[in-house]
Amino acid sequence: MDLDIQCEEMDPPRWAELLSTMKSCKTIRLDDCNLSSSNCKDLSSIINTNPSLTELKLNNNELGDAGIEYLCKGLLTPSCSLQKLWLQNCNLTSASCETLRSVLSAQPSLTELHVGDNKLGTAGVKVLCQGLMNPNCKLQKLQLEYCELTADIVEALNAALQTKPTLKELSLSNNTLGDTAVKQLCRGLVEASCNLELLHLENCGITSDSCREISAVLSNKSSLIDLSVGDNKIGDSGLALLCQGLLHPNCKIQKLWLWDCDLTSASCKDLSRVLSTKETLLEVSLIDNNLRDSGMEMLCQALKDPKANLQELWIRECGLTTACCKAVSSVLSVNKHLKVLHIGENKLGDAGVELLCEGLLHPNCNIHSLWLGNCDLTAACCATLATVMVAKQCLTELDLSYNTLEDEGVRKLCEAVRNPNCKLQQLILYDIFWSSEVDDELRALEESKPEVKIIS
Repeated sequence: MDLDIQCEEMDPPRWAELLSTMKSCKTIRLDDCNLSSSNCKDLSSIINTNPSLTELKLNNNELGDAGIEYLCKGLLTPSCSLQKLWLQNCNLTSASCETLRSVLSAQPSLTELHVGDNKLGTAGVKVLCQGLMNPNCKLQKLQLEYCELTADIVEALNAALQTKPTLKELSLSNNTLGDTAVKQLCRGLVEASCNLELLHLENCGITSDSCREISAVLSNKSSLIDLSVGDNKIGDSGLALLCQGLLHPNCKIQKLWLWDCDLTSASCKDLSRVLSTKETLLEVSLIDNNLRDSGMEMLCQALKDPKANLQELWIRECGLTTACCKAVSSVLSVNKHLKVLHIGENKLGDAGVELLCEGLLHPNCNIHSLWLGNCDLTAACCATLATVMVAKQCLTELDLSYNTLEDEGVRKLCEAVRNPNCKLQQLILYDIFWSSEVDDELRALEESKPEVKIIS
């Protein structure tokens, strides 16, 4: 039995009602429920008396250090079997880290700890690392995003990595680490015995100077399947270094996020080699890089290679126009693997989308999710999009937000949704203006076809 509640104010009668339910729950989620330290006393008792409880999510509640003190009393009891603990944005400070360290040291069942968006600081996380180094600790996932960490944390992290072969996921995004610390971290990862699968270093002050060491991690750690270095100014020269590691036979990368990395079309030659030769690669994000049509055409050529197995491509806000749509369409007509295409916030225009639809309608195309928000579209392309919605039963999500479709365009989309052959589950239409009559039609459509969510 699971309890999953979000964004609900907890008055005393409601809380008392839920406490009786929690006694037999395997998973408890109470995100954004205005909980405080006093609720943690009760939760500690639940942890102590419910041995079936394995997952507890308390994100976005003002628990504070006092609340964690109460929680950990339950976590330290022998009957506790908790495996996953989420405490993101709970107003914790370094004072909570000593308590959490004792849990890490004493509770081998705990495999996931998510404490991002808390002001733990470098001093606090150094204390957590002491817990990680305890032989009893079997942690597999550690999330430390937005924890106000600095370069000084890396020595403690590396020491923990050396002694923790169980650790599989490490997220340090949105901390001001800088190149020197990231290079030191990567050298530690290459030497560490852990089989790291996920490494997130978004917005960590990385430049091209760190990319040789990150590349070495890619070529030495075949376990690494998920790398995110988005929102770092690595540039084309840094990407070229990363691609050396990505192309190494040892590299088994599956997910690669490179959003807002100051890349240009010059990077697309190296990326194309990766896309066409790295058969493990399934998901790539290049959002907010100035690739332009020339870069996109290079990527499309690679995606037509039989060895390209990419399933998700995120290329929003990449300076694309109608000119690249024929190349993208040719990928859609050839590549059977691609399921998610996010190409919004590019000036494709109606003519560009008409070209995309030619590829979408091809029997080889298996697109499930298509995002075309803010692409300078009008009602003129909606008839063709409606044809795609009816003909492609694999298409379950379509985003057309921030386009001037008006009543005429929205009505054509509604007509397609009404068709029994349309299997769309989500139609996303943010910030599109239509009349009250069309609004009534949309509401009636949702009632007649409840399996479809129209999000606006």
